[in-house]
Amino acid sequence: MFTPLAVRLPSTLSRAAARAPLRLPVQARLMSRLAVNGSKGRAMPAINTRATAAAPGVEATFTIRDGPVFHGKAFGANSNISGEAVFTTSLVGYPESMTDPSYRGQILVFTQPLIGNYGVPSSERDEYNLLKYFESPHIQCAGVVVADVAERYSHWTAVESLGEWCAREGVPLISGVDTRAIVTFLREQGSSLARISIGDEYDADEDEGFIDPAAINLVKRVSTKAPFVVANHGASFHVALIDCGVKENILRSLVSRGASVTVFPYNYPIHKVADNFDGIFISNGPGDPTHCQETVYNLARLMETSSVPVMGICLGHQLLALAVGAQTIKLKYGNRAHNIPALDLTTGQCHITSQNHGYAVDASTLPSEFKEYFVNLNDGSNEGMMHKTRPIFSTQFHPEAKGGPMDSAYLFDKYLENVQMYKNSAKVYRDNRPSQLMIDILSKERVGVEPSPLAANA
Repeated sequence: MFTPLAVRLPSTLSRAAARAPLRLPVQARLMSRLAVNGSKGRAMPAINTRATAAAPGVEATFTIRDGPVFHGKAFGANSNISGEAVFTTSLVGYPESMTDPSYRGQILVFTQPLIGNYGVPSSERDEYNLLKYFESPHIQCAGVVVADVAERYSHWTAVESLGEWCAREGVPLISGVDTRAIVTFLREQGSSLARISIGDEYDADEDEGFIDPAAINLVKRVSTKAPFVVANHGASFHVALIDCGVKENILRSLVSRGASVTVFPYNYPIHKVADNFDGIFISNGPGDPTHCQETVYNLARLMETSSVPVMGICLGHQLLALAVGAQTIKLKYGNRAHNIPALDLTTGQCHITSQNHGYAVDASTLPSEFKEYFVNLNDGSNEGMMHKTRPIFSTQFHPEAKGGPMDSAYLFDKYLENVQMYKNSAKVYRDNRPSQLMIDILSKERVGVEPSPLAANA
């Protein structure tokens, strides 16, 4: 019944496990499934292999493929990169945005004129072992473009400057460019491939110099490679989360409301273990949702074989839509901001939401058993869907957003209310909360995830 991972237990733990009444056999069978691929590489690497010497004041160039070229100054890592140029109109929250896995492979253009004035906080963790100020352990975007960067910073949580952080993480930053002109181009032409070059200007005619993140399965890059657990010792529920690039605050939003969370790789056959959990959650993530066919298949099987409550956010919303037969589309320049209005079609209320996505669900392709939940009041795109009779719903926006707004955070409460009703309606009560044995064996953070250039192992 036990895998090699679980057999070599200390004798005291083995005796304690043997005395556990009813939960251990179920948990042990579950662990044998969780550990099928092993749990090696639990700890995040202590040394950042992307780090470079800082390049403050060095000439730098931002080149948009088949578009304009902008000259400025480097203020980060001394490295050349390429990716998809996108813009965000968020006024605050650059540490959270830059560490959001949904930005993997993208060059982030800030419309806020001054970035870096409150510095970069520490990697401090909270009582759940989650990062307090970042959404993942590393910068996820490929590069950063700003009009002006603050060389001096002031904030009580700050430990380093934006430029120092980017250099340590191997991410180039270019400042002193006209971000208004860049955003005007991207709004007219759509999100475009681009490069940041330090030193000599890059020849835009060399197409091979531009890497298209849309051609890469980015979710595979950011998803944990083995299950890990975020435990709440006073938990009432146990939620399984499919990690497509989950943000720390999504995990925090669940555990702080009374759930323990076991996080699975994006392609884990979740339908095979769904009965061991009180709810299923699908996270945000980067890139084209059609790359995640394994996840789509697993979600379709889940909804066919289980009545467990399901919630999805951002990419999770898109994958859930694909799983029920709907289609997704690529938006011209996407929605990335902290101030986007979304209308709740069930109540008529408008919520100001945080968003970060380049794809959307085509609401006209939703099957008859689903209906639109939210709609974007700026461009009319779909912002959510819900099943008409079952506890399944999803949102395109981020209800947990940091740094805000928190208008729609109540959706986590709604999800866990669905979980409670699901448990109450069960004919036989099942205590699915993770055992201490399970908590001890599984990792407490992401497994085997570290940044790497997009050109490698695409």
